[in-house]
Amino acid sequence: EALAILNLAVAGDNVVASPSLYGGTVTLLKNTLGRLGIETRFVEDPRDPDAWSALADQRTVAFYGESIPNPKGDILDIEAIAAAAHAVGVPLIVDNTVATPYLLRPIEWGADIVVHSATKYLGGHGTSISGVIVDSGNFDYTADPERFPFFNTPDESYNGLVYGRDLGADGAFGVNLSYILRARTLGERDLGFASSPFNAFLIEQGIQTLSLRVDRHVDNALAVARFLEAHPQVESVAYAGLESSPYHSLALKYTPRGPGGVLAFVI
Repeated sequence: EALAILNLAVAGDNVVASPSLYGGTVTLLKNTLGRLGIETRFVEDPRDPDAWSALADQRTVAFYGESIPNPKGDILDIEAIAAAAHAVGVPLIVDNTVATPYLLRPIEWGADIVVHSATKYLGGHGTSISGVIVDSGNFDYTADPERFPFFNTPDESYNGLVYGRDLGADGAFGVNLSYILRARTLGERDLGFASSPFNAFLIEQGIQTLSLRVDRHVDNALAVARFLEAHPQVESVAYAGLESSPYHSLALKYTPRGPGGVLAFVI
């Protein structure tokens, strides 16, 4: 997440985010990026697209949320929030760690950038710490040069390269690679966000069994959720695979194979 946001933001900029996020991500957004002068504005009701739009201004550079939040499982309405982001003029970044690409592909629903902690389901065996950024190439950073100056002014460290112009849809490659190539050439060069070849190999080995493992995770999670829901000492269960969940309809829409393997309950 850090590189995905730092590729867009500088001190004085802000990100509008869902409050339903993994604790480590909240720490990154509130504390680490906050100390760098990058503000995060948390939406009170992430289900309401207008609530997202209301927090945005000319210094907003992205909307951010998790497809299946950990641990509440209150599924993000990606299509609606993507539309709100695009109306403001910013990309939607989605953390798809819990869902994985096997259950949900956010770009197909309008997300512009997808991030994963590959340490979890993609690797699957606890052998590597790694992350992934997937760029759709669909967002045009040249449409608003004042909001995205990084992509519209020359980069002295690369002989005056202008990322949006030279690496965008009308650039050297004929497709919009401006965001992801800037992340690779600057972010990885200066900040070191790069896996070793061996760790990359281990993640790739894990991906080979992703579909088999995730199917079992989903089956097990639903069985446990149903057991807990029927237990007299359990007050509530948060799992969108349950028909009683307020997010069940979103689960059917976005994750027909099942809403992941993470659930929470109150006793």
